[in-house]
Amino acid sequence: MNKLVVRVITKQKDLPELDNSNFFHSRQLFEIIKMTPRQRPYMLVATAADGRVLSHVLAIVRYRTLWLPPYLYMHCRILGEGVYSYDHEGYSNDELFSQMLETLRSHIGYRVLFYEVSNLRQKMFAYRELKQQQYFPVRWMSIHNSLHSHTPEERISKRLARHIKGAYAKGVVTNEVKSEEDFRQFIKLLRQHHWLKPKRYIPDEVFFRKIRQESHGRLYLTRYHDHIVGCSAVAYSQQNAYLWYMASRRKSFALVHPDELTLWHVLKDSHYRGYQHVFFLDVGLPFSHNPFREFILRFGGKPVSTYRWFRCSIHWINAILSWIYRD
Repeated sequence: MNKLVVRVITKQKDLPELDNSNFFHSRQLFEIIKMTPRQRPYMLVATAADGRVLSHVLAIVRYRTLWLPPYLYMHCRILGEGVYSYDHEGYSNDELFSQMLETLRSHIGYRVLFYEVSNLRQKMFAYRELKQQQYFPVRWMSIHNSLHSHTPEERISKRLARHIKGAYAKGVVTNEVKSEEDFRQFIKLLRQHHWLKPKRYIPDEVFFRKIRQESHGRLYLTRYHDHIVGCSAVAYSQQNAYLWYMASRRKSFALVHPDELTLWHVLKDSHYRGYQHVFFLDVGLPFSHNPFREFILRFGGKPVSTYRWFRCSIHWINAILSWIYRD
C-alpha cells in the first residue's frame, strides 16, 4: 500500500484540481463559504505519493452563539461522505474518510466544540472508523422524493391536491428571487421564521446572495397578493435537488397553506428541470413525533433510517453522550 498524504487546505490558491461534480464538496462551495462571515471552509484532500488526488471532503466550521455559557462556540459540519476517485491505492473509501477526519481534528483540535457528520448516503459508511475516533451515532431520518418514476401529482393525496388547487385559485404564486427587494424579503422571512429555533443555523446573507448568483442553486418566494408567505433555498448537485432552507407564515395565513405551496413549488420546479430526486437536508430532530417530518412525508417522500455522527471535544461530555446513544 502506497503512502497516503492528507492535506488541510484553507486558501483557494492552494486547492488542487478537484472533481467538482458534488457541489457540497466542490471548489465553488469552498469559495462561497470563504466569503461568508462567521464560516470557514477546510478542504481535506487525500493524495497518493505521486500527487494524484484520491479523495476530498469539505468541512465547514461555523461560529455560533448561545444564550447560555459558553455563548460563542465553533461547530464543524460535513455534509456527505465526500468525493472519491476510482483508484484508491489500496485504501477503501471508509479508510480514506477516517484519515481525513483524523487529520482535520489534529489541525483544528479543541477549538471546535463539536463535530457533525450528516447526510451520508449509506447508513453504515465508515461505521467502525467513526466509532474508533469516538464519534457516536444518533439514529436519524432521511427523506427524499423520487421524481423520475412518478410525477409529483401522482404522489400526493386528493386532500392535499385540493389545498394546492384552492390556494392557487386564491392568488398564491411562487417565483424565483430576481430583484434586490425580493432578496431582502427572502432574508427577512427566513430569519423571522427561525428566530426561536436555535438548532437551525442560518448563514449570513452573503451566503444566499452567492448561491443565487451561482448556477448551483435558486431562491424562491411565495406570495399571497401583497404578502410574502413563504420562501425556500434549493441547491443542485449530481442531477438531484436539495431543499436546504425553507420558511413560511403557515399560522398567519393558514387558509392558503403557504407551507404546502412553498414545498410544492420546489417539487414541481425540480421535476420540470429534470432532476431525479429532491433531498431534504434537515427534517428536524429525531423525535418519534416530528410535525415537520410528517408534513414532508405527505408529499410522497421516502423515509430512510440513517445515522448522524457527533463528537464533542469535551471528553467527559462525549463519553456520556456516547453511552446514551450507544447501539
